[in-house]
Amino acid sequence: MEKDSFVSYIQFEKRYSPHTVEAYRKDLDQFYEFLDKQYGISFFGDVDHMIIRSWLISLMEQKLSARSVNRKLTSLKSFCKFLQREGIIQQNPMRRIISPRTAKRLPVFIDKEKMEFLFTGIDFGSGFPAFRARLILEMLYDTGMRLTELINLKESDIDFHHSTIKVLGKRNKERLIPFSDKFGKLLKTYISACRDANTDVSAMPFLFFTSRGRKMYPKMVYRIVNNYLSQVTTIEKKSPHVLRHTFATHMLNNGAELNAVKELLGHANLSATQVYTHISIEKLKKIYQQAHPKA
Repeated sequence: MEKDSFVSYIQFEKRYSPHTVEAYRKDLDQFYEFLDKQYGISFFGDVDHMIIRSWLISLMEQKLSARSVNRKLTSLKSFCKFLQREGIIQQNPMRRIISPRTAKRLPVFIDKEKMEFLFTGIDFGSGFPAFRARLILEMLYDTGMRLTELINLKESDIDFHHSTIKVLGKRNKERLIPFSDKFGKLLKTYISACRDANTDVSAMPFLFFTSRGRKMYPKMVYRIVNNYLSQVTTIEKKSPHVLRHTFATHMLNNGAELNAVKELLGHANLSATQVYTHISIEKLKKIYQQAHPKA
């Protein structure tokens, strides 16, 4: 079936992340279910732009946000390009589909003062789990890496001589992220603690692992981050990605060049990084309104 071929293509040839592959698969499953129920169609070659438009309307009637609808349309666009390349369809029906407009949302971030209080005023406790929690928070904020990049880190990815961490990002793109001497000392202390906590470190190549010696999983990191961020901020979203936003925002607010932040974040395009300049501009506007006598 063409759908299964596409999923294999993005998984093994395009090397999309497991999360992205699963999202695309679910979107296509939903579309094929719609085709079967509404039109009795199982072959994509029988689909035209009017059918896709009716699916789009049904999604909006389900009160899905424009952002969610657009994500599903992105999955369908990629699928259509694949089918056209494979010669399964001659015309791409997505060319006549206009995506719903989405309101621009600025990334949520945490104030510098609150981040300082997190690492200086919060008691993380003692023992290996507490030390691991602190390093996870420090790692996310100090490097701006993604959650999946963090849980896949290995001790061998750390170069203490050059003070860099090798990260395997989206589509298997490698990048080097520098770290400070202070953070390097924290890393060395953590690795020593790992050896004390886990007798068979060689069997656990990943830097972060559970108390049972298994690889750290996303939900566990989410819980750790949410728990400690709840002690310093009231923002609704308290996820690992918020720390990535915070890293980028603080870097730009302190004079970092946009291209440098782009490389550190592992963005493919500069446009993905430029969203953080909007935050800086909003901050400047706020300062101007508070400080200028005629504002």
